[in-house]
Amino acid sequence: MSQHSVNNSLMKTFLFEIWKSLGGDQQIIPFVYEIGSGNLPSVFCVSDLASASIAAASLAIAEYKACIFGSFPEIYIDRRLTSFWFADSIKPIGWTLPSAWDSISGDYMTRDGWIRLHTNAPHHKNAVLRVLDVQAEKNFVTFAVKHWQADELEMAVIQAGGCAAVMYSQAEWKKHDQGKAVLAEPLVKFEESTDKATVSRSPLLERPLFGIRVLDLTRVLSGPVATRFLAGFGADVLRIDPPWWDEPAVIPEVTIGKRCAYLDLHKREDRTRFAALLAQADVLVHGYRADALDHLGLSAAERRRICPGLIDVSLNAYGWTGPWRNRRGFDSLVQMSTGIAEKGMRKYNAAKPTPLPVQALDHATGYILAAAVIRGLLHRLKTGHGSLWCTSLARTAFLLESQQVANSNLFFTKLVESDYSASIEKTVFGQIQRLRSPISISNIQLHWDRPAGKLGSSVAEWLP
Repeated sequence: MSQHSVNNSLMKTFLFEIWKSLGGDQQIIPFVYEIGSGNLPSVFCVSDLASASIAAASLAIAEYKACIFGSFPEIYIDRRLTSFWFADSIKPIGWTLPSAWDSISGDYMTRDGWIRLHTNAPHHKNAVLRVLDVQAEKNFVTFAVKHWQADELEMAVIQAGGCAAVMYSQAEWKKHDQGKAVLAEPLVKFEESTDKATVSRSPLLERPLFGIRVLDLTRVLSGPVATRFLAGFGADVLRIDPPWWDEPAVIPEVTIGKRCAYLDLHKREDRTRFAALLAQADVLVHGYRADALDHLGLSAAERRRICPGLIDVSLNAYGWTGPWRNRRGFDSLVQMSTGIAEKGMRKYNAAKPTPLPVQALDHATGYILAAAVIRGLLHRLKTGHGSLWCTSLARTAFLLESQQVANSNLFFTKLVESDYSASIEKTVFGQIQRLRSPISISNIQLHWDRPAGKLGSSVAEWLP
């Protein structure tokens, strides 16, 4: 199997851009080595982005460990495995995952172009059906959408509390007010807090994040990917969801290593409980719309007041400035807005929008978030100060689109048994085999202390 430093690959460019935006020292990048070759089939450099984003999070772990224990380790990134971790990391044994997509979710032709409707959540689906005034049948939706102009339907669905995205080209997105706003933003925004932490933790050599308390307010899919990575290196991750929320297709994928509890932050008593948890946390990762926590009385200033020294890390779909900063969005919608699906359609001469082969914006942003958390922990270790970090799916899309894919016919073969760990994960859903770790760091192993579990299966409290 080939092994080489990142200095001569497209991965290098992505890794340098990510690491620079995180404020990292460029001189430690040569400690990263990539193993293997090949690509996922795409008109974009998806496999390079996969390796680079996972490498950035791994580099942050290695840097954090070296700061505490000394000696910087070499990092090996398996290109094939990173690419497949961007799809599904699990293989159910004797059972089947439910579909990731609602029957109405998909791309539809309007009078003047394509639009994507995202209806996986019941309230988002109901919003679409109310706007179209149809029953929940695909053919009814298809017929109704044909009578709308794309931008008018998009706005109507958004105003009804749903999720939709018109398909733009890359050139159109760059001229769009929101596209221009996102392009002007850094990949990762960093802001140091003036307050200092009042807690200290004692990590373990093999588990650098042992004892770090991570409060997880994220759902499909970037945030859960980030906190899964943190849990894999020893963090105590407590995920909080409202009692009515579920995402059955991805819960077995992303809850490994975590405890999951229910709180309804619209209720005063649950907000009080959440504030008590936040006061004892090291890290908060959240993926709500930009103004959502403010409306709950949990602004950034209030979060810092509750927990001095907090590492506060957040993402949203469409960026932190511009007219769409508060808009709901998901990976598939952002691919439509930013021109990714249009370019795939055009390059492949396809009859409909052609997205990436995996939800690369979600996964890459997740690992960038994880790296931001760890860099925030390192910053606090050195200075005592907390910090605020922000990124978005739309900004990750610009990163992906910044590089032209190299001409290559070397595509990965399908997954084989040797790609999976030999150990069996026994979960409440059934037995699972999970892909082998795509990361190898000296004396540090990516592994989880508890199997994947259901939402709301734990009490909303920290481990002693």
